[in-house]
Amino acid sequence: MRISLLDRARTRSGESDADAVATTVDRAVRAEELGFQRFWTAEHHAVPGIAGAAPTVLLSAIGARTRSIRLGTGGIMVPNHSPLVIAEQALLLEALYPGRVDIGLGGSLGFTAPVRRALGRTTLREGEYAAAVEEIRAYLDGRADITVRPRVEPPPVFLLAGGNGLTLAADLGLPAVIGGPLLHDADKIDAYFRNFRPGPRTAEPYLMVSVDIAVAETTERARDLLLPEAWAYADSREIGEFRALQPLEEVRRMLGSTSSTKKADTVRAWLATAVAGTPDLVANSLTDLLDRTGASEILASVSTYDRADVGRTDEFLASLQNQPTNSFVSSGYR
Repeated sequence: MRISLLDRARTRSGESDADAVATTVDRAVRAEELGFQRFWTAEHHAVPGIAGAAPTVLLSAIGARTRSIRLGTGGIMVPNHSPLVIAEQALLLEALYPGRVDIGLGGSLGFTAPVRRALGRTTLREGEYAAAVEEIRAYLDGRADITVRPRVEPPPVFLLAGGNGLTLAADLGLPAVIGGPLLHDADKIDAYFRNFRPGPRTAEPYLMVSVDIAVAETTERARDLLLPEAWAYADSREIGEFRALQPLEEVRRMLGSTSSTKKADTVRAWLATAVAGTPDLVANSLTDLLDRTGASEILASVSTYDRADVGRTDEFLASLQNQPTNSFVSSGYR
C-alpha cells in the first residue's frame, strides 16, 4: 500500500502560527524516517486555524531538512496566482531539490468574500481554469513563448480534482487527486480511467485518494480523535472561517450544547467521510477504498488535537507500507 501525507499546518487552541509551521516541518522529517512516499502541504489564505498559506515556501524549508521524500503542493490554487509565477516557483523548487517535487494544482477561490477580493479574484469563468493549467504546463515544459527560469527538468503535475476536475484531468492526461463525495462517485471515477488521454509525461491514469484518518485502540476513541476537526468544519459553515482545533472535551461540550441540528448533522456527515477505527479496521477500510476506486495511492490527512495522536497514526500508516499490519503493536497500541 502506497501512502503519502497531506499537512495543512493546522493550529491548535493556544498555539502560535509559528509553532504550527515548525511542527509541520518536524513532521515531514519524521515522515521521511518512516518511509512515506510524499509529504504535501496546502494553500489556505487568511484562515485562523491554518498557518500555511504558501506551500512552495514551506516545502523549501522542508526540503532543506530532508533528503529523499517527495515534496508536493496540495495544492497551489491556480486562480490566486499568475501561471508564470506558479511555474517559476515550481521550477525553482525542482532546482533546489531535483527529482523530489510534485506540483498539485487546484481550482478553488479564496474561502470568504473578503479573501477573494484581497486575492484579486472573485469569480472564475468557464474554461478559465483549464486554460491556466495548460499555460502552466507550457511554461514548465518549455513550450511557451518565453523561457521560464530556472530551466530544469519539469516536475510532474497533479490535478486536485474537485467537482468536474476528473474530466479535466482525463482530458489533459494528468494524475488526479480526489476526496470527499467524489470518492463515492463511481461514474466519474470510471470515466477518468476510461477517457484518460495519455500525454508525453503520463502514459497511464494515476489516481490518489485523499481521506482523513485516525487510528486508536477502539473505533469510538478513533472517531473521538476526529471530532475537533469535524466540529471546526461544521463551525466554518456558519461563521465563514476555520478556527484552531479545540480540545476534545471542549468540543464535546459545544456539540452537546448546540441548538443547531444542522451543525450536529454536518459533524456526523464529515465523520462519515473519514476512516477511523482500530488498526485492523483502518487497514481493511483503506484496502477497500483502493480496490473500489482503482486508486494507486492514499493521501492521508491526520488532524487530531493532540499531536501525539497524529504521530501514532503516522507510524501506523507507515507500517502498512513497510511491514504486516499486526506490527502496529510496536507503535503503542494493543
